[in-house]
Amino acid sequence: MLRAIQIIAKNEIGVLRDVTTVIANYNGNITYSQTFILEDGEYKGKAMIYFEVEGGDFESMLKEIKEIPTVLSVEEVKPFKDIFGKRVIIFGGGALVSQVALGAISEADRHNLRGERISVDTMPIVGEIELAEAVNAVSRLHRAKALVLAGGLMGGKIADEVKMLRRCGIPVISLNMLGSVPKVSDLVVSDPVMAGTLAVMHVSEKAKFDIRRVRGRRI
Repeated sequence: MLRAIQIIAKNEIGVLRDVTTVIANYNGNITYSQTFILEDGEYKGKAMIYFEVEGGDFESMLKEIKEIPTVLSVEEVKPFKDIFGKRVIIFGGGALVSQVALGAISEADRHNLRGERISVDTMPIVGEIELAEAVNAVSRLHRAKALVLAGGLMGGKIADEVKMLRRCGIPVISLNMLGSVPKVSDLVVSDPVMAGTLAVMHVSEKAKFDIRRVRGRRI
């Protein structure tokens, strides 16, 4: 069973070591973690630490973590998958991004009303280097399950990063555009609204669309 811990702690050396040692001592397996420094509010300058943990004596973990001197606050929270669910990412520029988002958000809304959790992240980006860096970063995004690239021309380094992303198991849908990106994408779609819709249908557990069955096609 996957459970999650949210910790606020002093920004000091060794805090992560102390917390992860406790989790390991109670046979918990950390499947995801993140930490950052809070920039505003009552806890400004303190560390926000989040862990998703499988197995182990969870209640004993929480009790002992609370006793660490550098820890200010500990609570169990819902894992990200139960709140934000699977993520569809959309990159590109101009009105095409908004049209892809329209299709993706409308389709996600339909599935989320039936109990699923699918979120849509969009970011307008222009420039080969900037887009290549963004595509590269998708493999590091927690729960990212599909990428849609929307634009009129993409290739070069962007295409290289698309190839790598696909090796990481994240499918890429491209709009029908100039450049080499459509040649290396899993699916090429002419209608941006449909591209967003199909991306969400692919990650949904209840839809019947599977991008692997149409890989390499243009529609």
